[in-house]
Amino acid sequence: MAETEPREALTLEDLADVWHVLSPEDRVAGFRLLPRSEAEEFFLSHDARDQAALLRALPPEEQRSWARLLAPDDAADLVQALPPEAREHVLGLLDDQTRREVRALLAYAEDDAGGLMSPRYARLRPDMSVDEAITYLRRQARERLETIYYVYVLDESQRLLGVVSFRDLFAAPPGKVVRDVMHADTVAVRDDMDQEAVGRVFRETGYLALPVLDAEGHLKGIVTLDDIVDVVEEEATEDIQKLGGMEALGAPYLQIGFRRMVGKRAGWLAALFLGEMLTATAMARFEDEIARAVVLALFVPLIISSGGNSGSQATTLVIRAMALGEVRLRDWWRVARREIGAGLALGTTLGSIGFLRIVIWQAVRPVYGPHYLLVASTVFCSLVGVVTFGTLAGSLLPFLLRALKLDPASASAPFVATLVDVTGLVIYFTTASAIMTGTLL
Repeated sequence: MAETEPREALTLEDLADVWHVLSPEDRVAGFRLLPRSEAEEFFLSHDARDQAALLRALPPEEQRSWARLLAPDDAADLVQALPPEAREHVLGLLDDQTRREVRALLAYAEDDAGGLMSPRYARLRPDMSVDEAITYLRRQARERLETIYYVYVLDESQRLLGVVSFRDLFAAPPGKVVRDVMHADTVAVRDDMDQEAVGRVFRETGYLALPVLDAEGHLKGIVTLDDIVDVVEEEATEDIQKLGGMEALGAPYLQIGFRRMVGKRAGWLAALFLGEMLTATAMARFEDEIARAVVLALFVPLIISSGGNSGSQATTLVIRAMALGEVRLRDWWRVARREIGAGLALGTTLGSIGFLRIVIWQAVRPVYGPHYLLVASTVFCSLVGVVTFGTLAGSLLPFLLRALKLDPASASAPFVATLVDVTGLVIYFTTASAIMTGTLL
C-alpha cells in the first residue's frame, strides 16, 4: 500500500486569505492548527469582535491564556464586544490587576478618550536624577507597557507635570534631574473627549501617543496612534454608510446577519420612497401645464437630477469638512454665501449646456416646436434656480442637524436629492408659467 504524503501545515497567511468565507466552526478549527506563535500574532491582529467570537468558541481550559494575552484597553474592547451575559466570565479569566484596569476602562463611554486609553504607561517623578530615571525605566520596560516612546512626569497626586523622551534622558548630563529635561507644555486630551476630536488632535500634532487627563488634571492613561487609526476607520465607515442613505451597519459587510442588514436599509429606503411620492403630488399640481405643453415633461428628469446631484455634492463637502474640523456650527453663513455663489455658477454652466443642446437639436431635428427658444430659456432659468437651491439646501442641512445635536452624516445624499426633487419641480413649472404664459401656456 502506497504511503500517503503528509499534509502541509496551515500557515497564518493561508488562514488570513480564507478567514472571511469560513464558518465559525471552521475558523476555530483553522485557528487551532496554527503554531502558538503564529496563533498569537493572528489573534492580536484581529478586531475585538473576532477575538470575542474566537475566545468563546475555544475550550474553557484554553480561554484563560488567550484572554491574558491582551492589554487592558484591548481586553476592554473584547469585553464590550461580548453579550452581557458572557462578560463576567471573561473578566474572571484575567489576572487581578488587569481585571481592575479593565473595569475602570469600562466605566467610560466606548467612544470617549477614556474608553480608548491604556492605563499602562511609563512614568517618572520630577525630582529623580537622569541615571535613576533610566534605571527605573528599564524596570518598567519589563512590564507590559503600551508604549515607551514618551515618559510622563507626575507629581505625588498623579497630576501631569510634563513629558520627556528617551532621547532627552540619554542626552542629558548625569547631574541633571528629570524636571530639568522634561517638556512642561504637554498636549493632552480630556477623558470625556469624543474619539473624533481625539483623532483631530493626533492629526494636528503628529504625536504617537497622547496623555488622557481627568477634570482635575490627573493622568488616567494614554491613547496611542494605532488605537485612533482604528477609530478613524470605523467613524469613516459609519459616515460613508449614512451618506449612502442607510443606518450604519456596525459590523463588516459579510459578517452582519442578512435580516439585520435588510432592516438597517429598509427604514431609510421607505422614508425616501415616501418623500419621492411628493414628487408625484407636485406633478399632479402642474397637470394642466403639462397637458398644454407636453414638451415640458421631457426635461423633468434633467431638472430634478441636476438639483439632486448639486445638493448631494454640497452636503458631502460640508459633512466631510465638519468631520475634519474645518467647518464649525458658527460658520454656517460663510458656507451659505459660498454655496449660493457656487450654485449660481454651476447652474449657469449647466443651464448654458441645456440651452445649447435644445437649440442645436432643434436645428438638426425639429422636435420642440416653434417656441423652442422659450423652452430653452425655461430650462436655462430653471437649472440656475434648481442647482442654486440644491447647493444651498445640501450645505445647510448638516448645520441644521448639528444644531439639533444629531449626526450631520444623516443628511445623506439620497435624502438631499429627494428634498430637492420636489422643490425642483415647483421651481421648474413656476419658471415655465412665468416665461410661457400667452404662448404654450
